[in-house]
Amino acid sequence: MALVVLDTARAASVGERTTPTLIQLAEEGTAFDNAFATAPWTLPSHASMFTGTYPSEHGAHGGHTYLDGDLRTLPEAFSEAGFRTIGVSNNTWLTEEFGFHRGFDELRKGWQYIQSDTDMGAVVRGEDRREKLQAARDRLFDGNPFVNAANVLYSELLQPAGDDGADRTTTWIGDWLAGRDDDRPFFLFCNFIEPHVEYDPPREYAERFLPDHTSYEEAVDVRQDPRAYDCGDYELSDREFAALRGLYRAELAYVDDQLAELRAALEDADEWEDTLLVVCGDHGEHIGERDFFGHQYNLYDTLLNVPLVAHGGPFTGVGRRSDLVQLLDLPLTLLEAAGVDDPALRDQGAGRSMLPAVTAAGDQGVGTSGTANVREAAFAEYVAPQPSIERLEARFGEDAIPERVRQFDRRLRAVRTLEYKYVQGSDGYERLHHVPTDPSERTDRSDENREQVRRVRNRLEEELGSLSGEATGEDVEMGAGTKERLADLGYL
Repeated sequence: MALVVLDTARAASVGERTTPTLIQLAEEGTAFDNAFATAPWTLPSHASMFTGTYPSEHGAHGGHTYLDGDLRTLPEAFSEAGFRTIGVSNNTWLTEEFGFHRGFDELRKGWQYIQSDTDMGAVVRGEDRREKLQAARDRLFDGNPFVNAANVLYSELLQPAGDDGADRTTTWIGDWLAGRDDDRPFFLFCNFIEPHVEYDPPREYAERFLPDHTSYEEAVDVRQDPRAYDCGDYELSDREFAALRGLYRAELAYVDDQLAELRAALEDADEWEDTLLVVCGDHGEHIGERDFFGHQYNLYDTLLNVPLVAHGGPFTGVGRRSDLVQLLDLPLTLLEAAGVDDPALRDQGAGRSMLPAVTAAGDQGVGTSGTANVREAAFAEYVAPQPSIERLEARFGEDAIPERVRQFDRRLRAVRTLEYKYVQGSDGYERLHHVPTDPSERTDRSDENREQVRRVRNRLEEELGSLSGEATGEDVEMGAGTKERLADLGYL
């Protein structure tokens, strides 16, 4: 069993040219065209994938950046069922510091050459030699100085250009598979972060996707600071956004080749035929659409509609499915596919198994256990801004935050059917879109169709309760090295 997350991969950008490996897996298995994340950024989205619950239920969001231990997680369920559980994270949110280690026999940090509790990432992000030396002096003796020095040497001199850990991840997984002497089945989780800001693909990939008359040097020189862009600290032209979109697609192509390497490793280890492989994005990305950059502050489908492909087992040869599914459906789906019954995980969440049903005639249909299990709606939440308006003020100054950005200081919830998309804010904001005629969510129909608003609002409240009160939980203090890494990813 393997769950691979292509961090920040949006459904609209996958295809034959950018992700041929993913497309091949879809042709051999099952592709879900209407798959939706429960949140528009990493922490709450992964927490939903691990627990089968919504962000307001699992409590990991911008106001409380930790997955508390009172909910059952997917790795815990597999571990207690006798599986070897291995995780490789290339995203700093997905570590023990934020509660994602529970249930893993081993959770590796892909950005470290030698696994260590001391994060030397501050050295990597130093703007000049002075800053790098200062960061190295500050943290060299925090833990094992020889391990820290080796990590600095790797990051500064030996790490391949254009790779954020994917190549080392697939190499390590291949070696682990080849050296396995354990008869237990395994659950493998992997997060590839390459499509995330900053987009810095290898040059040969970038040149395949950049617009005509845009050089590689020009593209990589474009400033990539989503929060500064939001706050009007700088502007980006249409040409610059086009260059960024080219770099983003190149990142997808690069990580798709790493997905091919992962498949080859499973084949070489004679595990491919027995492995159910699920590949998805955890959320999408704005690259100039609606004047947004990054993946915060809203619930447009650009951020919620993600690629989702399942290959192997009951998903073999099913083809494309257009029914609505959510990433929080993955826990029940993977457990059922593996024949694992975990009542605690099953009963705590809102997920439904995505396994195809087998009808009396032997044909596969949508559903599970022979009965229809089709979703009528998918739901998403943005519980608290990340970063908060207070953090933006601390960075840019209180007077520098535009009113447009201050309006983002609210909770948002969305319900999505095949026909309508409705978004509701804690400040009274709402909008309604007719999906077939307005897939880009440009035209608000809420004023002219109040009856439909009433119906979808009721459906939203039936699923998530009334939108009232403040987000619960207190912000969790994180290490300095983690703060710097998250700032580098545009979160702080």
